[in-house]
Amino acid sequence: MRYARNITITELDSLTLVTLRDPWDTIRNLVTYALVDKTLPGNVQVPRGAVEIRVPLANSIVYSAVHSSLIEELGASAAISGVCDAEYVYSPRMLAALKSGRIIDCGSNFQPNVEKIIGLKPDAILLSPYENSGDHGKVSQFGIPIVETADYMERTPLARAEWMRFYGRLYGKGALADSIFDITEQRYLEIKEKAAKSVGRPKVLFDRIYSGVWNVPTSGSVTGAFIEDAGGANPFFAHSEAGSARMSPEEVLLKGGDVDVWFIRYSETGRLTLDDIARDNALYTKFKAYRDGNVYGSDTRTSRVFEDASFHPQSVLADMVSILHPEILPESAVNRYYEKLPSK
Repeated sequence: MRYARNITITELDSLTLVTLRDPWDTIRNLVTYALVDKTLPGNVQVPRGAVEIRVPLANSIVYSAVHSSLIEELGASAAISGVCDAEYVYSPRMLAALKSGRIIDCGSNFQPNVEKIIGLKPDAILLSPYENSGDHGKVSQFGIPIVETADYMERTPLARAEWMRFYGRLYGKGALADSIFDITEQRYLEIKEKAAKSVGRPKVLFDRIYSGVWNVPTSGSVTGAFIEDAGGANPFFAHSEAGSARMSPEEVLLKGGDVDVWFIRYSETGRLTLDDIARDNALYTKFKAYRDGNVYGSDTRTSRVFEDASFHPQSVLADMVSILHPEILPESAVNRYYEKLPSK
């Protein structure tokens, strides 16, 4: 792996060993998987302590729509028999499969329907681990291999995207995943190099207040890396932990009130406007980007911004660069994911 730091892949003659490092305690490993080709004759000796997974998977439960989207791109959507958080699935093919009953809605990511999952008799369950998440509750009690999709804890877009090489190997699409990543890497680095030559670094803010807390991107997060690689400045760069930093709205205004550009990812019933966010919280109107009208929204129901930020970061980076430095990329790159919010 060239970028990912929380995963290693070792391909041996009879199996592939995949070791995941614990993102919250990096001196220990989270789990080791032994991917065994189910078409090989005879028994394969699996290292002690490794979780054996017979590949390619033919019947899997996938908790996240982001990973379902990648699996579909790899041409392996037929191997998905159930999903969680089905309301976040926007792929026409996946929606049709849900409607027909070929793919089963297994409930919420945080409260999955265990009876439905067990009834599907999956080869594996793909889910995202969280700090102190333990053994994932009842689903871990039935001997079904659980694949910890911890890619979101990587610190750069290319590091997260590189996990597609692991997911590809789960579904017998390793070579295809490798080739997609090679293209992703090349294009991302080309755009990053152009942005590095830009004049000035606009200050950038992301998202909004949720449940009284504003989760801001740190310098150790994928979103923070997007800001830097797009030629922007992150007001919260001093926070270096992976993921995001939880801050009060007042703290965000104090440190980031002078931001030049504000990106908001949202999923609401209609198109978001400046008036909408002002009605939501008057504090938003105090940010420079709001006063200047430089607020860009991405409707996650239709934009695929989360899916592509995870596994096609070059496209999201191009969109951000075209907004922060329109002199670098052609106008046609604008509005692929983000568009300037109208006033009303």
